Amino acid sequence: MDSTDFVNSEHDLTSRMDAASLADTPRAPPETPAPMPRYTPFEPTRQVAKVRDETAEKIRMDFEEFIESFDQSAHPDQATRSSQQSTTYLQQLKMLHNFGGHTLFIDYQDVMMHDQVLAGAIEDQYYRFLPYLRRAVQNMVWKHSPSYAYINTTEGALSNVRPTGSMSREFSVAFHNVPSYEGIRDLRMSRLGKLMTISGTVTRTSEVRPELVQGTFICKDCGTKMDDVDQQFKYTEPLMCQSPTCGNRSNWDLNIEQSKFIDWQRVRIQENPNEIPTGSMPRTMDVILRGEVVEKAKAGDKARFTGMLIVVPDVSQLRGAGTSVQTERETQDRNRGKDGFSNQGITGLKALGVGDLTYKLAFLGGMVQIGETKNDATMDRDPDDHEMERQKFLDALEQEEIDELRDMVNMEGQIYNKLALSIAPAVFGHHTVKQGLLLQMMGGVHKTTPEGINLRGDINVCIVGDPSTSKSQFLKYVCGFLPRTVYTSGKASSAAGLTASVVKDEETGEFTIEAGALMLADNGICAIDEFDKMDLKDQVAIHEAMEQQTISIAKAGIQATLNARTSILAAANPVNGRYNKKLTLRQNVAMSPPIMSRFDLFFVVLDECDETTDYQIARHIVNVHRYRDEALQPQYNTEQVQRYIQYARTFKPKLSVEAMRLLSEKYRDLRQMDSQGSGKNSYRITVRQLESMIRLSEALARVHCSDIIIEDYVKEASRLLHSSILTVEKDRIDLEDENELDAAGLTAEEAAMIEAEESNAMDESTHPAAQIDRKRRMDYEEFERAKELLVSRVRRTDDGGIHQDDLVMWYLETIEQDIIEQQLNPEEEELIIRKVIRRLTKKDQVFLAIDSGLSSSAAEGVSAADKPNPLLVVHPSYISIEDL
Repeated sequence: MDSTDFVNSEHDLTSRMDAASLADTPRAPPETPAPMPRYTPFEPTRQVAKVRDETAEKIRMDFEEFIESFDQSAHPDQATRSSQQSTTYLQQLKMLHNFGGHTLFIDYQDVMMHDQVLAGAIEDQYYRFLPYLRRAVQNMVWKHSPSYAYINTTEGALSNVRPTGSMSREFSVAFHNVPSYEGIRDLRMSRLGKLMTISGTVTRTSEVRPELVQGTFICKDCGTKMDDVDQQFKYTEPLMCQSPTCGNRSNWDLNIEQSKFIDWQRVRIQENPNEIPTGSMPRTMDVILRGEVVEKAKAGDKARFTGMLIVVPDVSQLRGAGTSVQTERETQDRNRGKDGFSNQGITGLKALGVGDLTYKLAFLGGMVQIGETKNDATMDRDPDDHEMERQKFLDALEQEEIDELRDMVNMEGQIYNKLALSIAPAVFGHHTVKQGLLLQMMGGVHKTTPEGINLRGDINVCIVGDPSTSKSQFLKYVCGFLPRTVYTSGKASSAAGLTASVVKDEETGEFTIEAGALMLADNGICAIDEFDKMDLKDQVAIHEAMEQQTISIAKAGIQATLNARTSILAAANPVNGRYNKKLTLRQNVAMSPPIMSRFDLFFVVLDECDETTDYQIARHIVNVHRYRDEALQPQYNTEQVQRYIQYARTFKPKLSVEAMRLLSEKYRDLRQMDSQGSGKNSYRITVRQLESMIRLSEALARVHCSDIIIEDYVKEASRLLHSSILTVEKDRIDLEDENELDAAGLTAEEAAMIEAEESNAMDESTHPAAQIDRKRRMDYEEFERAKELLVSRVRRTDDGGIHQDDLVMWYLETIEQDIIEQQLNPEEEELIIRKVIRRLTKKDQVFLAIDSGLSSSAAEGVSAADKPNPLLVVHPSYISIEDL
């Protein structure tokens, strides 16, 4: 028998003996009845023995001993920590006064190393021991920083209540690096009150509001003050007044000046995509944040929350449509009879247990960490102090990682191509597309004009091409590579879903802003697949977000301008399913000109039949299916590329004088090619393309970890822009048309007669169709090669020009070997090259025909180009590909 049972048995024995003695005592006469026992009310001022949680007190003392004695330097095997945790917890506690903090951040692994029993107790009964852990932190502050343990109040009314003129400050504790992880879908009542970590994507955040933690109440009847009344997830008043002469239970005034408030915020998170079972909808969970961790998570962040699972009243379930909770209860009371039972019986499962389903699970978070891994930290485009940000990033790395980063930076000229080859290694080829994606992830430098206008540094990329050309694979790879990325489909997305919508909060009834895909991808990349399937009205909605990087809303009494500092990565199919080379890029995509001008890079990927390429692609795909990861051997793995990009983003390169001059020249050349030559009507060159070259040059400088933009970066940016704009042109070039026949002096009847003769020859010859077609039309690539050869020859003349016959003879001598190998007819080749020269002179205006020193307007109404043997010079405004 223990001591407690002994005391109870002894008490029972004493009670029975007293009862027996009273039975032997004679009773009073009947005429003088004994007085009735008087009811004595409970006096709160009496000393009442409070229950003491011995286990919790032991946990508090052990935790205080851990704070004072644990030294991280004694454990060199621990992983590298952040700068905030590089000292002992006692030093961190003393630094709270300098930073004005109230939270002590504890690494759970340190507690495990110090005392496994203490760590296990905290994890298993976190809700029970949390007040004692807070008291331990407060005791340590009182012991080592007594001046910071109190809040100095002003003199006046409070001085009458508290002569000391101060009130105690509240402190809290936050754990991180907790191994116990639970998915949102797996949270059950068995995990209630236990320390754990959950993760998800933040979809909505509320405004920061004050929450009453400990209230000071004044009795309205007698004026007695009751201090430090704890609030348990709702407004809680004292049960009874402490005055022995006052029995007040309901009339209270809250003394706000002496009550303690704390910052409060509700965050809604959504289940991670990789945790959603097949055919299920993603679950959501409300996370309650308090104190210093508020405003740590923004909409779109992939965050980890450490805390405990709690139960809170579900206000939306208690409140019916158009009625209040009190009205529903009164209605239920009217249905009861005199005996207190309901007049209505159970009508089925619908009414069974409905009154009890008025609670929901929530998560009380004490620690917020952005990103699922340490490489998933928010990749801020342009930190305010890039030197400090760079040093902070390097301090968080291990020595081995720093050595790898140093080796990558020292590679200089080779790092650009090696990083590009490490992007999407499962996709074969498409090296130029991978270079563009690398520069998009690097990004340019954000700037602000003296007027306060923001100039975007994000790079927008659009991939257009035939089906099965790995467009969606690129989008999926980027979404899995960067932390703040959102993948969406153009056909299944509306304007409100991409930008933002206004919804009514189910608890407060107020209108709030629901973040769309562009807001969720703030400081990240928004990947939009099937961009061409979007309605035009939905495309117009993202005009502002793509250039100004803001979203303006004026709905339901809410007028706001929201940030959407995101890069757009779009994938689109051509209009008719496959890319038509005979049409321009603008004619192949279903996009408006304003949208096209907002994209910095356009990449056209084609599915062309080539025996060598098809074999290499097939072998690559088969090896991936057979050997899986062993078949992919990129230059750098994903973690190395992520670290390098995060480090390179800390640079803010600036233009050199030579780069500024070269940028102006490149932009002038692109504008001239837009109005004439091969680039005509393929794409509209505007000032936005000049800004695109600047952003691409800045991204290239970041790739090489350089603070200065040199000419080589500008040349590479111009090459990418030129290849993305002018990659595909018309399929075949017409060498004869109606205007040229008229210029040659042929009438319509003569042209018809020639066509009839050619058709008759087609029936007689073995391969006449290709020969006759080649006289009229030429492949674009062949036409471009001939044009570049002719232009190069004319420019090499010393006297400023060359006669047409001499140019034709030189060209035939140059391709003499091809004529012999391919068994071509020299006379036909001479006729074809003369037609090419005529087209370059009269239609494309590449050459100028000069006769007797005069310009192309010759005498007698006949142009110099129609003369038998004109003198040819290159047009001054013509820009060739070599010039770029």
